[in-house]
Amino acid sequence: MQVMQLVREITDWTNQFPWLEMLSSLGILLFTAYASNFVAKKIVIQGIRKVLSKLPAARNSVLVNYHVIQRFANVVPALIILNGIDSVPHLTTKIVYLLQMLAQAWIFFSITRTISELLNVFHALYQRKPTAHNRPIKGYLQLVKLMLFIICALMILGTFLKKDVFNLLAGFGAMATVLMLVFQNTILSLVASVQISSYDMIRIGDWIEMPSLNADGDVIDMSLHTITVQNFDKTITTIPTNKLITDTFKNWRIVRAENVRRIKRSIYIDQSSVRFMTPDELNRLKQFLLLHLYLDKKESEISEFNQNLVDQSEYNQRRLTNLGTFRAYVEFYLKQNQHIAQKELLIVRQMQPTSTGLPLEIYAFTNTAIWVEYEAIQSDIFDHLIAILPEFQLKIYQAPTLP
Repeated sequence: MQVMQLVREITDWTNQFPWLEMLSSLGILLFTAYASNFVAKKIVIQGIRKVLSKLPAARNSVLVNYHVIQRFANVVPALIILNGIDSVPHLTTKIVYLLQMLAQAWIFFSITRTISELLNVFHALYQRKPTAHNRPIKGYLQLVKLMLFIICALMILGTFLKKDVFNLLAGFGAMATVLMLVFQNTILSLVASVQISSYDMIRIGDWIEMPSLNADGDVIDMSLHTITVQNFDKTITTIPTNKLITDTFKNWRIVRAENVRRIKRSIYIDQSSVRFMTPDELNRLKQFLLLHLYLDKKESEISEFNQNLVDQSEYNQRRLTNLGTFRAYVEFYLKQNQHIAQKELLIVRQMQPTSTGLPLEIYAFTNTAIWVEYEAIQSDIFDHLIAILPEFQLKIYQAPTLP
């Protein structure tokens, strides 16, 4: 009886101060919302996480790393405020309506974030598939997220304006031109993403080269708006997705797939050192194992040609040149080199003479695409060729130095 009497006295006293009754009731409601949020996140969610972490299934590890349940738990305090704000006495109708609208807006936003996190989980599970590396879906998921948040914003706006979402969408039809301008980059990026995925133009891990944007490295991320490239100097270049459709770029994927890489480099010969070879020089070069059969064949061919000449003068006769012999030696040398892909195209050709010498170009493919090994093979080949040039009485062109 004494307790009931005390309660009546407290009630009678608080009735004399309406603002105190309102604040106490509001405090109780906020405390209840906070307590429910604490119980949901710290007790329920943590318990679910511990259970999932102990399960042997592989997919559960993905759920543990994401905050799907935690995002959805934010709905609980908003629901308590939404349904309990009416019980707070002495609040004006406008304040009650405003708080209910804010709670409802928070519910919409929390549900949208939950769906967005579910999409992240789906993307993580998709990444485990073998085909995910060749067909990334990150850009499409970003587009879905963008549409979700736009719908969420319209629902929140419709809640405050007391209008249906579909009526708001109909009203936005007149703003289509403005929206096209605002989301121009997003639309262009979406079209580019579809084309890139359809034609398999780029995959994560591809080595691409795009000089116009100073990009030269491996693709490490593909999203709706950007392609991220880690350059070989460890810098990061971000390329707008639509630039890959409008601008030119080079993809080295097939080089890595075929495990071959092209050598295309020239040795610039001093043209004044090119001349006919004497018989003694030919006999000396026959000691080269690679040239013995070639020289015998060419001498027989030249001898037969010269015998059929009407004018047997020295100037009309064919003779071997040191440059032609060296060109044949380079070709034989490359065909014997175990680091050269013999099934690929191999050419040793003389290019158009220039003011800096006569280019002798080597066009071949190494049997490895690894950058370090490729450079070592290429350097070894040209080291040998430059060192053996004097044996053919040839010189490399070098610009004369000023006195």
